[in-house]
Amino acid sequence: MEAKDKTNSAEFNRAPHDLMQLVSFHVGGEEFGIEILRVQEIIRIQQLTRVPNSPNFVDGVINLRGKVIPVVALRRCFSLENRPHDKQTRIVVVEVNGSVLGFIVDSVSEVLRLPVETIEPPPRLGKVEREYVSGVGKLDDRLLILLDLNRLMSDTVH
Repeated sequence: MEAKDKTNSAEFNRAPHDLMQLVSFHVGGEEFGIEILRVQEIIRIQQLTRVPNSPNFVDGVINLRGKVIPVVALRRCFSLENRPHDKQTRIVVVEVNGSVLGFIVDSVSEVLRLPVETIEPPPRLGKVEREYVSGVGKLDDRLLILLDLNRLMSDTVH
């Protein structure tokens, strides 16, 4: 019996002409995408409250309509150098494994419809870089790195 490749996640088990709707955003000069159904909202960066002894990748928490939400610095998750927030910086609020949290991104681009057949498995890189990538989408002359939020958060939380 063959071992099933991790990259063949449920996201890609669709009919060939299906479209995947993604929110695209930039972090460190690269364009990333996450499935739109995972995104609850996109908000401007706001004052974060730091929490003592929280993991390095957690920038702080925010109060979003009465709910305290942890905010993760994606730049730190990807081992990129910090940069000051500007008017383009956004928090993408997502649901991951039953929890709501925010990701700080450099900017949000657009909502895209990507044909599933244009998505390829992640390239063979070092284990760490590949773990958080569920695939790479080709859209005209652009490559879109598709994040696996479940894996990203399960690895960073432990």
